[in-house]
Amino acid sequence: MRRAAQLLSAADTEAVLRRGSHGVLACLGDGGYPYAVPVSYVVVGATIYVHSAAVGHKMDAIARNPRVSFAVVDEDTIMSAAYTSCFRSVIAFGRARIAQGEERLMAFNALVDKYSGDQPEEARRRKVADCDRASIIAIDIEHLTGKEAIEYARDHGQAPVVP
Repeated sequence: MRRAAQLLSAADTEAVLRRGSHGVLACLGDGGYPYAVPVSYVVVGATIYVHSAAVGHKMDAIARNPRVSFAVVDEDTIMSAAYTSCFRSVIAFGRARIAQGEERLMAFNALVDKYSGDQPEEARRRKVADCDRASIIAIDIEHLTGKEAIEYARDHGQAPVVP
């Protein structure tokens, strides 16, 4: 990263990734064009899991080339007088594959728990059992970086104040 003072620690990077509510999955789409799509996700261990229809542009792209990136923006507060925004973000690079069997079931349960954890457990488990046509994309993380706005880095005493 060009601005090392803005680099998040490994622990902070992982925290941003885990607490995000949505991310953007980027892959190589039709005709060599980049294809980026916002998705809901959950992180278990060193793997990002994404719920997906079993067929479509995203699945075709992953089948052609499993190398993907995944971006999450944790915060983004506009600071209009400074002509900038304060943000924290993470980018993961890895290989995507379709989760099968027990891994698929575990990932579905983790997604339902993340997004509907306030619902009765029986209802959540029934939702997982009824979701037999959808797929789970597993992204095995190979490299992960996190960055924060220079203003946050200054607050932590990591970046020089530039007049």
